[in-house]
Amino acid sequence: MTTLTRRTLLQRTAASAGALIVPSFTTAADGQTIQHMTIKPATQVLFEDAASPLWTYEGRTPGPVVRATKGERVRVRFTNHLDEPTSVHWHGIRIENRMDGVSGLTQDPIQPGESFTYDFLAPDAGTYWYHAHNRSWNQVARGLYGPLIIDEPDLPFPKDRDITLILDDWRLNHEGVLDEESIGSLHDWSHAGRLGNWLTVNGESLPTHTLQQGKPHRLRLINASNARTLQIDPTLFKAKVLAYDGQALPEPSAVPGSPLLIAPAQRVDLLVVPQEGFSVEEVSGDEGFAFLRFDLQGDTGDPVPVPAISQNSILEPDLENATLHSLAMEGGAMGGRVAIRHKGQILEREEIMATGQFWVMNGDAGLTDTPFFRAKRGETVILEVINSTAFDHAMHTHGHHFRILAPNGASIDETEIWRDTFLIGPRQTIRIAFVATNPGKWLFHCHMLEHAAAGMNTWFEVIG
Repeated sequence: MTTLTRRTLLQRTAASAGALIVPSFTTAADGQTIQHMTIKPATQVLFEDAASPLWTYEGRTPGPVVRATKGERVRVRFTNHLDEPTSVHWHGIRIENRMDGVSGLTQDPIQPGESFTYDFLAPDAGTYWYHAHNRSWNQVARGLYGPLIIDEPDLPFPKDRDITLILDDWRLNHEGVLDEESIGSLHDWSHAGRLGNWLTVNGESLPTHTLQQGKPHRLRLINASNARTLQIDPTLFKAKVLAYDGQALPEPSAVPGSPLLIAPAQRVDLLVVPQEGFSVEEVSGDEGFAFLRFDLQGDTGDPVPVPAISQNSILEPDLENATLHSLAMEGGAMGGRVAIRHKGQILEREEIMATGQFWVMNGDAGLTDTPFFRAKRGETVILEVINSTAFDHAMHTHGHHFRILAPNGASIDETEIWRDTFLIGPRQTIRIAFVATNPGKWLFHCHMLEHAAAGMNTWFEVIG
C-alpha cells in the first residue's frame, strides 16, 4: 500500500459533516444539572473503512460538547473505564484550582472504575476545550478531548450560525489505522513532537458544513493536535478574527499577516459572511490543501448586521510594578550538551534515554518540589521565556490569561491580545504579563505534549 501522507489521505477521503455527540444529563438533589461522560475505548473510522482503536468520551472523539452560559455552574461527572488513570483539564478557562484537572498537582487521577465530578462556575464566555491531563501525550493522541463552549448571555450568534470545529492531526499507519506503536516514540519526544499525516475536523475527514448565504457566522477553531501548528489563510475566504483563546477582540479584526498560525491548544474564532461556497486550506506545505468545505443555502436577503461580542473582564497588568521571572528552555535534539537535572539528580546519557527527559526549564526536567515562583494574589507577573532550543514550543499558562509583550527576535505570534497559550520560535525570547488573580498551584508547560512529557513542565503558586 502506498505510504499515507496528509495530502493522499485528504485527496482520497471525503465525508459529510458529523455532528458533535449529544450529551447526557441528570438532575442532582440540589436541582443542579449534571452532565455524564464515560471514558472508554471505542473504534472510529478515521480513514476510508479502516476502524481505529481510540480512547473516547462517550464512545467518540471529539467528546460531547460541554456548553453553558457565562456565570452558570458547570457539573460534569466522568467515569473511567480505561485500564489506566486519567484526569480532565478544562483548558483556558479561569476556574478554581482544585477543578483544574492536573494529575499530581491539583488532584489525584481518576482510577480505573472510579468517577469524579468536576464542578465550577464559568466566569468567562468563549471557546475553550477539555482534554486528558494524565499521560497526555498518550491519552490525547488516542482521542481524549472535546469542546467547552461558554456562551455570552445575549447569544450574539444564533446556534445555527455558531459552529465549533475541532481540528486534529493524526498519525496513521499503512492500513489507515491509528499508529499506536509510535505513541511514546523517543524521537518525537526529543524532536518536534508527534506530527501526524492526516487531518480531521470534528473526527471526520474533509467534512462539508452548510452556511446561510450573506449571514454572519462564528467559526470556533480549536487545535487539538499533539504537536502540529496548523497554518491557514482566512483572507482567502474573507474572514476576520473575533477572538483568540476564547477572549473576544473589541471588534472584528483583519488577520495580522498570513498565514495565521494556530499552535496546539490555541483557539481562534473567525467571522465569515459568505457570499459563495469556500474551502479552508492548510498552507504549511508547498501547496495548500483543503481540509474543510462550506456550501451555502438560502439567498442573501436583507443585510444582517455583524453582532457585537462583549469582552470578558481581565485585569490589565501593572507593568511598572511587576515582578520579573526568567525561564530558560534548553535541550532536545540539536540542542547541544545540556545538564539535565531530574528529581534532584543530574542524568547520565543512559538515564536520559531511560527516563525520556530531554528538555529542561531552568535546568530541571519535569515538576520540582518547589515552584518556579510564588506570587501574591493581585501581583503583576512578567515571565521572560528564553527558547534556546532548535524547536518551536506552545507554552500554556494554567488558570490565567496574559498579554504578550514585545518579543525579542522574529515574532511568530500576535501581540497586544489576551492568550492562554503562546507560540515561541527557536532562539526567540518572549515576555508575557498577567495579574496573579487565581489562588492555587498552576502548571506552566509546553503544549507540544511530547515536550511536556520529556521535561517541559513547571509550576507556580498564587498565594491568596
